[in-house]
Amino acid sequence: MEAATSGESDVRALKLSVGIYIIVFVMKLAVYFMTGVMAIFAEALHTLSDIFVSSFLLAASIWSRKEADEVHMFGYGRAQNAAALVAATLFISFTSFKLYEEAIPRLFRPEEAAYENLWLAAGVLITSMFVAAIPLFSLYTKKKKGAAAKAQLMELFNDELGLLAALVGTLFIMRGEYIADPLASIAVATIIAFNAIGLFRDNLSFLLGRSPGSEYLNKIENTARSVDGVLGVHDMRAEYIGPDTVHVGMHIEVKRGLPIEEADRIAEEVREKVHQSIKGGYCFIHTDAEGG
Repeated sequence: MEAATSGESDVRALKLSVGIYIIVFVMKLAVYFMTGVMAIFAEALHTLSDIFVSSFLLAASIWSRKEADEVHMFGYGRAQNAAALVAATLFISFTSFKLYEEAIPRLFRPEEAAYENLWLAAGVLITSMFVAAIPLFSLYTKKKKGAAAKAQLMELFNDELGLLAALVGTLFIMRGEYIADPLASIAVATIIAFNAIGLFRDNLSFLLGRSPGSEYLNKIENTARSVDGVLGVHDMRAEYIGPDTVHVGMHIEVKRGLPIEEADRIAEEVREKVHQSIKGGYCFIHTDAEGG
């Protein structure tokens, strides 16, 4: 029930993000055409990528809640990681590259740009910062977050950094420092690229079968050893198969000559205790005779 509630909360937060992003994108694009500030255009593209990314993560977050079936026997929990990985490579990285492509040449020709209504540019950037803070605060205060929600939280945080860079650039343009515009655009592109690299690295690790860590494994081993009749635990393996779901396999040793029924009872007790620890994950037990 707790996992389901957390998943529903993630979906609500992602829906809120998508709705806000669409409003902000239209606003930024309109202001870019009214002001000519390239940093605003960079932020508009950033927001457009956010719309695609958040929509993709939202779909994956819903899909990942599907029950296990004969095709995916451990469920669809990794759908969120796959979506975050694709988002990083397909959308965010592409946007970052295009911004670099547009901004770098303007570093050498800043005087060619024409600007107007700069007060409007500053106003929309400040407004966007406050608007983006709404889903950011909503996700940040959640105690448990799935992979999609964590990716969205990172993106919202980087949105604020990008908006701040664009705002600083706009303020310098107001003072006649036109080179600040391509510099701010490059800063936004760098933030997007940094975010993409982080998303790619973290989610690739999960898709490759990331271990929950030695502390987690020691906890599981101690849980298994606490069952009467368990004389040893070895060959333990564990990996994440979803945001909060772990697949664990292990061998337990029982007294040599123990009746098969008693060995099965011990293995079942171990399985039940471990399942309580990993909360909805999968645990497979192989029983060995002591010293075998």
